[in-house]
Amino acid sequence: MNIVVGLSDMKVSNEQDSVLISYSLGSCIGIMIYDPVPKIGGLLNFMLPESTLDAKKGQKNPCMFADTGIPALFKAATERGAVKERMKVIVAGGAQIIDQGTFLNIGEKNILAVQNIFSGLNVVPSIQDVGGYVNRTVKLLINSGEAWLKVSGQEFKKL
Repeated sequence: MNIVVGLSDMKVSNEQDSVLISYSLGSCIGIMIYDPVPKIGGLLNFMLPESTLDAKKGQKNPCMFADTGIPALFKAATERGAVKERMKVIVAGGAQIIDQGTFLNIGEKNILAVQNIFSGLNVVPSIQDVGGYVNRTVKLLINSGEAWLKVSGQEFKKL
């Protein structure tokens, strides 16, 4: 059963027939986490680096921002029995799709936010596919922990 994780959204599951999927990540970033012991996985699709850009939106929807969404993802998984130290962590997205120049470059700012937050949480990603000028689709199979990536114009590849 596909569970779509849309823009500024997060899902955590231990349902063995679930597949968490986020389509067409551009400057947004998808973070997949998976603990193989209890077979719990999660996927966050955030769009902006810092909730200080709009504190009201940050409170209303913490998944919109890296600084509030990433801790919420780890918290939701650990509340279900996952252990951070066992988690496989995969990061994808952060491209320059809309703004091909350097003025806004939200993708790069999102990548830097992830790096800073992960440093504070003592998390090292297992796999990263970030930056560039292409959108990405990611999916995580809960029963096995397999992660898949599709770059625009290509087929899915197992990570």
